[in-house]
Amino acid sequence: MLTEQQLVDRMAGGDEAAFEVIYHDHQRGIFRFSLHMSGDHSIAEEITQEAFVALIERPTGFDGARGSLAAYLFGVARNLLRKRMRQDWAVESLPDGDFALAAEEDDPLDAFALDAVRAAVVSLPPVYREAVALCDLQEASYDEAAAILDCAVGTVRSRLFRGRKMLALKLKGAVRV
Repeated sequence: MLTEQQLVDRMAGGDEAAFEVIYHDHQRGIFRFSLHMSGDHSIAEEITQEAFVALIERPTGFDGARGSLAAYLFGVARNLLRKRMRQDWAVESLPDGDFALAAEEDDPLDAFALDAVRAAVVSLPPVYREAVALCDLQEASYDEAAAILDCAVGTVRSRLFRGRKMLALKLKGAVRV
């Protein structure tokens, strides 16, 4: 089995199969992160494509000794999102159907709950949204999130704590039992 560094090196040498393995392994996570951060399906698709194009154009940017390929690609996607959304991180509303993941059952309450959670995540300030999207929604470890966000693990934990607290308050108001 090849290491991530070997796959990237082979990709850089023109091995399409190596790129396909990389894309297959990481595309969904990068897309979901971009979707959680932007709240827009088309932006998430564009950011995902741009992240992989960046890897193709500059494979030497990835150094397996410094971290995982996932962390590298999440960092590229994060930077692309920040560049794209610099003018206005806040998303006014979420168009119907923008989220690819739907409720497993056609229960209207499940769909409502998912929509409420998604809207609440997108409405978080960017630093908290990043921490929640990475740790809670993408299941990145604190160490991975710290590497992606270029901050200390304690900062990730603090942002995650505050982000979760904000989410709880937002959801408390959105869902009344």
